[in-house]
Amino acid sequence: MTRLIITFLLLLVTTGTPAQTFTTEQIMTDAEKVAGYFMRNYPDVGADSYVGGKRRNSKIWTRSVFYEGLLNIYREQPREEWLKYALDWGEHHKWISSSDNEARNANADYQCCGQAYLQLYQMEPAETVRMEHIKMRIDQMMATGRVDFWHWIDAIQMSMPVMALLGDITGDENYWDYMYRSYQYTRNSHGGSKKGGGLPLLNTTTGLWYRDYQFDPPYRDLTEPDKDCYWSRGNGWVYMALARVMQFTPPTESHRADYEADFRLMSKALLDCQREDGSWNVSLAAPTNFGQEGSEGPEMTGTSLFVGGMAYGVRTGLLDSTVYMPAIRRGWEAMHEAVHEATGQVGYLQGTGSKPEDGGVITYNSIPDFEDFGYGCWLWGAAEVHALAVKLEAEAAGIREADIANNTSDTYYDLTGRRITNPSPGRIYIRNRRSVIVR
Repeated sequence: MTRLIITFLLLLVTTGTPAQTFTTEQIMTDAEKVAGYFMRNYPDVGADSYVGGKRRNSKIWTRSVFYEGLLNIYREQPREEWLKYALDWGEHHKWISSSDNEARNANADYQCCGQAYLQLYQMEPAETVRMEHIKMRIDQMMATGRVDFWHWIDAIQMSMPVMALLGDITGDENYWDYMYRSYQYTRNSHGGSKKGGGLPLLNTTTGLWYRDYQFDPPYRDLTEPDKDCYWSRGNGWVYMALARVMQFTPPTESHRADYEADFRLMSKALLDCQREDGSWNVSLAAPTNFGQEGSEGPEMTGTSLFVGGMAYGVRTGLLDSTVYMPAIRRGWEAMHEAVHEATGQVGYLQGTGSKPEDGGVITYNSIPDFEDFGYGCWLWGAAEVHALAVKLEAEAAGIREADIANNTSDTYYDLTGRRITNPSPGRIYIRNRRSVIVR
């Protein structure tokens, strides 16, 4: 009780208003609802989807992003049903990332699943089948010598963290070097009148990204034609990718300073685009562009990625907490308000597309053409907010990271110093001043 009161007072002082939902308990309650909604509605992990008359396999990028989010929240609370749902999916697909046809031109749509495969491999390193196929595909990609495959910025999120993980798993820094060169090509050379036209997709003046070469100027926002078009979720993909690359590589990775610089540049730009209600529009530079006619304003896929990225940045010391905490709290409140309390449905999700006007009408009750990636975005962001809230609550209760080594209670801590309420069997934790494996 004392800890909760201290936490409440800390939040009140920081924001000036009662932050009633910014607690580890509320964040996890919402996450359980959101994950539960999706798993109830999609119990068959191998079922194909049929949208617009086209069949799509359940290992394609849309579903893969859901598992990115699910495994991120699993890190915060290892629930058996979440892990089983992810393992069943991987096993259904025999841990294959793509067919030969799907792998043509190193299509990132079919590499995205590798992120979940590799994280699940890390949990059970004896299960090498979980990493063999995606490693083979990335090795094939690297063997071409080309670094111009990511001609749309969504691909940065789908492919880049896979290479970060492979470098960490294998110890082969060639994955990180290739990842960096590919990122730099997309960042600096993939825009213009055609793919690879030689112009940047990142506008370093604004800190925001054009989705692909088609949206470089002279293309303009359709609602506010005096503004450039910066699609919210597209920028969210890059922001999420930068956070995950830094998460999956050591601080000594040779290009980390460049990733940190771009992350901070984007963070400042995104801060300036946030709505008063804590969310972001589908079009970042055009505050009156809500997407298709009838849309209500907030958009939750981009919002979740921005809030999660900022939370990661503050927790790891990349971002100034005094500057970004108010935005994170407002952003989390918007994420919380988007969740239907009774069902766990997430509102304001934009469907598939490449620009602000795509993906259907966006409302609190609308259901997008694909629900999976939107729920993955929300869960990924919520997990990062939860990790930050754990740190803040520990600090408010007077628990320091240095205290962990002197712990003499029955409390478990993971190897990053965060308290664990539900330790997972087979993992290493700190308890009573020594490392233990939970059986």
